[in-house]
Amino acid sequence: MFFKFLPKEFNFFDLFDKQVKTAVDAAVFFREIVAKNSLDDAAIEKMKDIEHQGDSIAHDIIEQLNKTFITPFDREDIHALTVEIDDITDMIHTIVNRLKVYKLPPNDKNLVKFAVVIEQSIRAVELAVNGLRKHKNLNLVTEACVEIKRLENVGNAMRDETLGELFEKVKDPLLVIKWKEIYQDAETVLDICEDVTHIVGSILVKQA
Repeated sequence: MFFKFLPKEFNFFDLFDKQVKTAVDAAVFFREIVAKNSLDDAAIEKMKDIEHQGDSIAHDIIEQLNKTFITPFDREDIHALTVEIDDITDMIHTIVNRLKVYKLPPNDKNLVKFAVVIEQSIRAVELAVNGLRKHKNLNLVTEACVEIKRLENVGNAMRDETLGELFEKVKDPLLVIKWKEIYQDAETVLDICEDVTHIVGSILVKQA
């Protein structure tokens, strides 16, 4: 009797497209912040709004998942994909907040490089997630996942090089601690993007 009250099917793809678009918006705005060296209260508020929008969409997906009987792929994969995409936006929001709290200049040359790679990776995530809608997009999804993994490797190398430079050139230990955390958080965004590829890969295997 209970299942009679559940929607039989729901278009989760529309919500996933909205969620990943929000992550792209966060990445684009983050790049603009570091490029323009502008981190005032208005910028903080805008990033907060983007993060809240992402949280709201994630909540909508989970709520709909709990109400829908038929899903386009496994329920655990829907939940995991929702959480990982939300984590991308959350981590970018965290980086911006920490720049403000730590009173660090956002246009640090290394952070500018990270911001570019982060945006590239999240745009590839968008391609991969959007591509799940149709089976004929398999090649596009696979290529996007390969690109995300490549950019994660780029991020690892950037992190190691940047930290080496930080430890060598910056003498203020407190400043070293602050920037070390920022750089590691930036690389974590790329790690989360790669986590998305694992979930997408799992979905493709199950649907093969």
